[in-house]
Amino acid sequence: MTEERDRSPEDIGNRARRMKAARDNPGPSPLRGIGTFGMIGWSIAVPAVGGAFLGLWLDRVAPQGFSWTLALIVGGVVLGAVIAWGWIGKEGDGK
Repeated sequence: MTEERDRSPEDIGNRARRMKAARDNPGPSPLRGIGTFGMIGWSIAVPAVGGAFLGLWLDRVAPQGFSWTLALIVGGVVLGAVIAWGWIGKEGDGK
């Protein structure tokens, strides 16, 4: 049989503080990284695809000397990059 040693109140308090700190700050998670990767992908893909559909419609309705489709795809990618940049900035701050 093993004997458990008596713990002092300080030992118990220190252990409780360490457990609370571990619970409050769990550390990095592989699933969180996958979620971040997915969020960045969707924040760029959705505006780009939306720009493509809007551009195809505008090319039929209001033809110009340039391609609305290409212009709005590029605009969607730029908008998506700005959204992703802001989202990464928020995640980096820990908020």
